[in-house]
Amino acid sequence: MSERLEGILALPTGLAAGTLAYGERIESIDTGPPATTGAAMDTLLDEVRRGDAPLILPGFVDGHVHGGGGGDTMDGPDGVRTLAAFHLRHGTTTLLPTTITNPWPDVLRALRGVRAVMDDPAAPDGGPLPSIAGAHLEGPFISPQRLGAQPPMALPPDSDRIDAVLAAGVVRVVTLAPEVEGALQAAATLARAGVRVSIGHTNAGYEEARALIEAVRGEGGTVGFTHLYNAMTALGSRAPGTVGAALADEEAFAELILDLHHVHAASFRAAEAAKTGRLHLITDAIRACGMPEGETELGGQRVLVHGGAARLPSGSLAGSVLTLDVAFRNAVASGISVIRASALASGVAARYLGLHDRGELAVGRRADLLTLDGELALRSVVVGGRAVRL
Repeated sequence: MSERLEGILALPTGLAAGTLAYGERIESIDTGPPATTGAAMDTLLDEVRRGDAPLILPGFVDGHVHGGGGGDTMDGPDGVRTLAAFHLRHGTTTLLPTTITNPWPDVLRALRGVRAVMDDPAAPDGGPLPSIAGAHLEGPFISPQRLGAQPPMALPPDSDRIDAVLAAGVVRVVTLAPEVEGALQAAATLARAGVRVSIGHTNAGYEEARALIEAVRGEGGTVGFTHLYNAMTALGSRAPGTVGAALADEEAFAELILDLHHVHAASFRAAEAAKTGRLHLITDAIRACGMPEGETELGGQRVLVHGGAARLPSGSLAGSVLTLDVAFRNAVASGISVIRASALASGVAARYLGLHDRGELAVGRRADLLTLDGELALRSVVVGGRAVRL
């Protein structure tokens, strides 16, 4: 039997008042013509602000999340289930548990843990989990000069390690520094296998980044950039750097951590203008996300959380304590429309990851649905047609 949601729907073409029916997938959408101008959308949002109707969005998609709620990808299946259940309660209905640079056997063990949860997707309390669409391998194929908060255990992506990554049968995205030994060959092999290659944790200049982009595209692959601006060479007038390579390439996707610690709101707006339809929000959240501030860990390293930021003792940012519902609100507060913010948190990531059955409110898509109130606070979550207890 179908369930129904009535309110202001964030459709790809604009906001519209109407009703959505769903089972496991969206079965029908009944609305008038969508509002596309700012004034018309504001009129509909006034209904949400007054409490007359909820705002209905597609579920969020997070392609880069280490942990949350006390759990971490590196903990194995229990950690993956814990972090996934936590982020579901904040509107993330699809995610990629993300590894960190550690001894190679531990990285492979973590990938097997993600696979185990994909094969048995039950939350610790028996409720639903988000759709786990694979793993994001962030490290060890990174530059020792741009570790950020990654432990100093970087390794080159030799053929044996790449074969092991592919044999795990779970990796959807690999972060790769273009300048490390064997990077171009590894990128081509990953692209042939359908794995997204994301440039990050790199000291590469513009030309090295372009060479890797061309190696991936030469095999029909998809290129991304890992947490744009962070742990990569900056944009300059005469030295474009990795940031310049990301912004100048119209087809490349790029992640961004919009917690307002990693990236200033104005820098976000500049990236969103340059990469409209290709920029997507991530959390890069760690196990401390949702927990009391204080001491925690990331990849075996001591981390201190204070004032909403997670840092190593050196002061370097160490992932985030961000959830995507907060990132969505930060995007709207920066001055972009609800429709554009929804795409940043859902649709763009779904397209980047090749998940064409989600990320938008459209008939036939997965019934991954959110309702928000006039403060853009989350009020309900549905994943695959199942209601989530918040």
